[in-house]
Amino acid sequence: MNSHHRRGFLKQSASATAGVAALAWNTAPPTAHGANDRITLGVIGMSRGRVLAKEFAAHGAKIAYVCDVDAGRLARAQKESGADQAVGDLRRILDDPAVDAVAVAAPDHWHASAAILACEAGKHVYVEKPCAHNIREGRLMIEAARRTGRVMAVGSQSRSTTVLRNGIQLLREGAIGEVLVAKAWNSQRRSDIGRMKPSEPPDGFDYDLWVGPAPMRPFQANCHHYTWHWWYDFGTGDAGNDGIHELDIARWGLGDPGHPTHISGQGAKMFFDDDQQFPDTQYVAFEYPATKNGGKGKLLAYEHRIWSPYVQEGHENGNAFYGTEGYMILSKMGGWKLYGPKNELLKQEDGWYSMPEHTADFLAAIRTGKKPNAEIEIGHQSAVLIHLANILARNERRELVFDPASEQFVDNAEANALIRRTYREGHWAVPKAAEGKNAPSE
Repeated sequence: MNSHHRRGFLKQSASATAGVAALAWNTAPPTAHGANDRITLGVIGMSRGRVLAKEFAAHGAKIAYVCDVDAGRLARAQKESGADQAVGDLRRILDDPAVDAVAVAAPDHWHASAAILACEAGKHVYVEKPCAHNIREGRLMIEAARRTGRVMAVGSQSRSTTVLRNGIQLLREGAIGEVLVAKAWNSQRRSDIGRMKPSEPPDGFDYDLWVGPAPMRPFQANCHHYTWHWWYDFGTGDAGNDGIHELDIARWGLGDPGHPTHISGQGAKMFFDDDQQFPDTQYVAFEYPATKNGGKGKLLAYEHRIWSPYVQEGHENGNAFYGTEGYMILSKMGGWKLYGPKNELLKQEDGWYSMPEHTADFLAAIRTGKKPNAEIEIGHQSAVLIHLANILARNERRELVFDPASEQFVDNAEANALIRRTYREGHWAVPKAAEGKNAPSE
């Protein structure tokens, strides 16, 4: 399935961090709505955002704003959504007190900045996956949500999908014994983005605003719509683009453990001869330690080949869970099958992930103050895996040791330098806390 078809169709940390995650959920947020109140939204980023606007409107939300730096996309999005206003600068939305929430579907390098600014402006946030461009920003997003009492949910729609929740519940109930190993794979055929030189941005495209808080670099046509995914300053590679879905499901099936402590493997460009900066091939193992209450350690394996014209285990992208008494094969685009000893098929359920269930869950969280299914702490824990895999690929070592409490690497200055990113000096969207030292909180 090519990327355009897919995008159109799909669409306890260690103790030191677990305490932060538990705050602010005993009572409803201060602006929680009644069950019948209409929620007013602004949607930022009108590629994926066009889908989100349609989904939220279908649940009765009012789409007051659509926002994009591309004038052509913006005009189409306003026409399709019926939004009251179309704006290029997200600050126009944040300044409007009538807006209750924002959906952030801009490129990855804008996720944290837009989400944090929205919280500070009193808005609830639905942010697309991966929730952050890097490890540091994910922690800042959690802190912003807790500090302001806003609901912040991540677009990991599998978490709200009934068929997938049914499968994970069986794992929780011990249907395959104790789950010790999870595997996630991202196997598909992407396109070559070629090699290009800097050029002028297209008419109607505000490139300065698009770059935002990221380092300014000359516009290049293969670092534009969608292809920004493959550049360090703007994206997180295909691990963050598609692999994050499977990695999140893998963590979920393992019981949502905190951060892993050991990461080993490699990533490289083995197929494409183009300007992509991220690996087209990755094999990474994440090791989780045994728990203090006697639980066994866990292993999560991630495979990533974005040059594959074939599928594995019947699915282009998917998950496998290996337990002491059986195993499960699961795909967000197919459902799951549960096998016992001797590969006996015991139970199965077909189905696809559900955007309607996930967008409804976010709106319900705003109205009731309940914790959303893909709350920001969950989104951060899963996104850290893609950041760890990408940092491993850029590091000279093939094994990294990670301290879950500090969210730092042990004795590896090169890797620690990649926990955060360089910002454009003085830009209004740079998170204020990000200007300090690289630590979970200042």
